[in-house]
Amino acid sequence: MKSLLNQPIEYPNEAYSDAQGVGMTSQRTRNRLVERLMALGITDEAVLNAIRVTPRHLFIDEAMASRAYEDTALPIGHGQTISQPWVVAKMTSWLLADGPLHKVLDVGTGSGYQAAILALLVDQVYSVERIEPLLLRAQQVLKQLRLNNVHANVADGFWGIPSEAPFDGIVCAASPESVPQELLDQLRVGGRLVMPIGGTEQGLFGFVKTETGYTEDYLGPVMFVPMLSGIET
Repeated sequence: MKSLLNQPIEYPNEAYSDAQGVGMTSQRTRNRLVERLMALGITDEAVLNAIRVTPRHLFIDEAMASRAYEDTALPIGHGQTISQPWVVAKMTSWLLADGPLHKVLDVGTGSGYQAAILALLVDQVYSVERIEPLLLRAQQVLKQLRLNNVHANVADGFWGIPSEAPFDGIVCAASPESVPQELLDQLRVGGRLVMPIGGTEQGLFGFVKTETGYTEDYLGPVMFVPMLSGIET
């Protein structure tokens, strides 16, 4: 795995190379984050490389840019957070564990960081966010990075996007009390859904849809913002 960090960096496009930052937002700092994720058991090199090249500092307030490559969740306003990099890596790795996916739904766009990571790994990303100001900012950053395969819109995450179903995979960055049936319904058979479940005590779960229901995989304890209904403008 050390060989990944010894390989020359190939940025997805010029926008990525122009945004690599300096000092606490530099490529060297991102490399240290990747080393930490590897030490914590993340082994998917494609996921690690996506994190290695993606400028996380663009997805948070400039005043917090020096903390962008800490392995921690950070506030992004409106009571929401950008997820901890280890959690993003864990969820993305589990989602892709059975091989490449064509169409993925990202529930809870938030900062746009999870959608940006997915955009480098799957063909098409559909993302929904219930808080319109967060969505507008995320759209700006995704456009800046020329991620034209991300389609982000305002919507209640519990609804998903029925018109685009079925999805090969769904990733959710907020925690409901139980898995929403609407999201399971929008998975193809064999599709994978990864999300936190629970209230004050939460666990990260992976679900694989079957012909008769779904299988369930417990991935460990986590703490996410609660999954809420309704649109905020």
